[in-house]
Amino acid sequence: MPRPVVVTRVTASDATGVAAGLADASRGPAVEQVTARAFAIPTDAPESDGTIAWDSTTIVLVEARAAGVRGLGYSYADAAAREVVVHLLRDVVVGRDALAVTACWSAMARAVRNAGKPGIASHAISAVDVALWDLKARLLGVPLVALLGAAREAIPAYGSGGFTSYDDARLRAQLAGWVRQGIGAVKMKVGREPARDVHRVREARDAIGDAAELYVDANGAYARKQALAFAARFAELGVTWFEEPVTSDDVAGLRLLRDRAPAGMRIAAGEYAYSLYDARRLLEGGAVDVLQVDGTRCGGLSGVLRASALCEAHGVPLSAHTAPSLHAHACCAALAACNVEYFHDHARIERLLFDGAIEPVHGLLAPDRTRPGLGLELKEAEARRYEV
Repeated sequence: MPRPVVVTRVTASDATGVAAGLADASRGPAVEQVTARAFAIPTDAPESDGTIAWDSTTIVLVEARAAGVRGLGYSYADAAAREVVVHLLRDVVVGRDALAVTACWSAMARAVRNAGKPGIASHAISAVDVALWDLKARLLGVPLVALLGAAREAIPAYGSGGFTSYDDARLRAQLAGWVRQGIGAVKMKVGREPARDVHRVREARDAIGDAAELYVDANGAYARKQALAFAARFAELGVTWFEEPVTSDDVAGLRLLRDRAPAGMRIAAGEYAYSLYDARRLLEGGAVDVLQVDGTRCGGLSGVLRASALCEAHGVPLSAHTAPSLHAHACCAALAACNVEYFHDHARIERLLFDGAIEPVHGLLAPDRTRPGLGLELKEAEARRYEV
């Protein structure tokens, strides 16, 4: 009969004893509870990109409990993801070994088969997967990056915002502010008003100077030939990263851009890859110089690590899309990772809702190794104001 493991509280001082106790058991404690909540946080100004506009961002928060320890995970998704967690995923995770994250992931993937795995269901799986990884690390009393197997101490961040709804003054101030903080690359949105795009990119370049890298993101707003023309004009202003110049559904169009874009300009896409098969399609199609993945969409930290292995096999670097406090841990463990997007909305929300949100220092995101798991604790009183 397996000896049960009971953990009432994990601190740095008793981490060794907890780890030894878990190692002695044939399995870890069972997951006892999975809960989900949704919070809608208004933006600090109207925001838009090349294809949509928004005035709030929703985060779905999942907590998983075992042996008196709580793990936290989240996804930036519609509140409908909360219902998927509650009605489709909770019952297949509760009762399973809290240390067997892969088994839990597989069970969740099977559970959403008839509901449709891409989209909302993948967001829900991602949030639960992150919570389970956080729970496992907390049970063992180690930071998540150590559990995943650190490949580096920190990962470069790039500042991301520059929304098409910003006037020139706000665009310049935001991008230049990140550069002054020591961030070496910044990204802005293009594509909503193509006639103004070159002007806006010129304003951005003037604001950040020549030393910082400048990225642009069209969110799939351009047609193929239109994107090619803009690539040439953006290159004259020192743009080194062109993200989703055409929709990521157009693998042939991305390949065209990758083949014909000016030397030194990387074509990036993949933030809407909900599965490993989506990522493989972009890589095998030769569509990207950099594959983007989003751990709040692609199956959580499990999905990020699998995508990293796929990138290694294809010799293509991986970039994490948004959610910096989550991706800092994953990308310090993922060998293929090259950077993490320090997205204005998500960085602001993580600071607002969580104690322990990771901030860039000298342009780098470094997990806090003094805190177990993700190192995040929900600010309950603050969060409750935004709950939906």
